[in-house]
Amino acid sequence: MSSSLRKSPFMYTNAVYWPNYRVYNGDTPGQLNYGCINRVYYAFASVTADGGVFLSDEWADASAPCDGVQGALGSLMHLKQRYRHLQVVLSIGGGDSAGTFPIVASSPVLRDNFARSARGLVEASGLDGIDIVWEYPCTPEQGSDFLALIAATRIHLPEEHYLVTATLPAARTVLQNIDLGQTAGYLDTVNLTAYDFFGHWSHKSGHHAQLYATGKDEPSGAAGVRDLMSAGVPGRKILLGIPLFGRSFLHVAGPGHKNRGAGGGSDGSGSFEYAQLPRKGTKEQVDKRAVAAQCVGGDGGFVTYDNPDTVKIKAAFCKQKGLGGLFYWSAPCDAKDSKRSLIATGFKTLHSS
Repeated sequence: MSSSLRKSPFMYTNAVYWPNYRVYNGDTPGQLNYGCINRVYYAFASVTADGGVFLSDEWADASAPCDGVQGALGSLMHLKQRYRHLQVVLSIGGGDSAGTFPIVASSPVLRDNFARSARGLVEASGLDGIDIVWEYPCTPEQGSDFLALIAATRIHLPEEHYLVTATLPAARTVLQNIDLGQTAGYLDTVNLTAYDFFGHWSHKSGHHAQLYATGKDEPSGAAGVRDLMSAGVPGRKILLGIPLFGRSFLHVAGPGHKNRGAGGGSDGSGSFEYAQLPRKGTKEQVDKRAVAAQCVGGDGGFVTYDNPDTVKIKAAFCKQKGLGGLFYWSAPCDAKDSKRSLIATGFKTLHSS
């Protein structure tokens, strides 16, 4: 095993995503507490239709003044020298690549191009591996191509030297397209996005990151974990996703109502960073049945999110099910106060006896 994959002192993985565009908000990787983080997914690199993998923002990634070095990726590589337990993984894809991955994954030549290109970028940067974020294989054919892409990637990034992970949603409509057991054989972890179950796109309001469904046929984190494990994915290879943002529904007081529009948030789409929650003048409550936090009123209407109480329960669920740990999207949105920090709460609960 390479020195970059030496055994971590962490019993569980507590991983975060760090999106490169946050450089423009004045955020830097050096602001995070690496006492409770052992893996950073640097998001996102781009994939082109010929299978090439490229840094998506050369200035943010490699040139912007950041923590005394050049670029946010440069900062993370510098931090890796200081925190020997820290793994830095390049996350490739995201929403912008939804049209490209199906093309690349459908061709043996392009799959090989992708794997070689990813390996080159990983080696040149000193990274620990890659994370594939194809949003999302939506037919059985694409599911088969997804498996072939992961298998081709593993040939060029062998497991004794590199991490290969993939991000999938806790949605049966996507998971049913993939031979999950076989796919997991090539992966170090499956990052399960156990959030975005409800939002401005859904016909009714609901808890967007509920651990347990409270209505018939509703998605939930626990259902996603069950689907993965029953398909042959070992629990230790699953990271349960925690959102560091809330989703808002205007003119309703809770889940289960007709969606009458999302609003508020920094971008007007009804999304609030966790650090901005609960909203001013509202009281934070926890729905213990669903395992979800909420606040109602003010400028957000009904806002659904995670808080320290729900993250403690989710971390305990991970331990009970034998999962590999947690990940968070995205790190710069966490509360600065350590008592409110979800990243710190998850780490402490995972590692408490």
